[in-house]
Amino acid sequence: MPEQPFIFEYRDYPLIPIKFYNKDRETPLIDALLDSGGDFIVIPHAIARYLKLKLEKAGNVDTAGGETTLWKSILTMVIYDEDRKVSYEGLEIHVSDRNDLPVLLGRHPIFEDHEIVFKKHENQLILLPIQH
Repeated sequence: MPEQPFIFEYRDYPLIPIKFYNKDRETPLIDALLDSGGDFIVIPHAIARYLKLKLEKAGNVDTAGGETTLWKSILTMVIYDEDRKVSYEGLEIHVSDRNDLPVLLGRHPIFEDHEIVFKKHENQLILLPIQH
């Protein structure tokens, strides 16, 4: 039987409720911004510090908000809806040296595992699991 889609409320921005985990630390529930223009997940440095992530320098990148330095690390991300969740363990993420950015969910892994449907007129963001 195919997995059921995740359906989230979509008001002003495409937000997905997630948590990050690293060893014995976890974040509170975060509304992360789905970013179809980004290649990967980017989190602010403050979250990486809270999770006590080990960071490896990845380089400098130009963004819409200006140049930023990125580091990379590995953690677990969990997407939540009202009654279930999906986990991504050993997920490589990038950490921005800026703290004025939201958590950005780029194409990897969300767009690789789901077809994304925006139903703005119904205020819904739907993640349809792709059967691999």
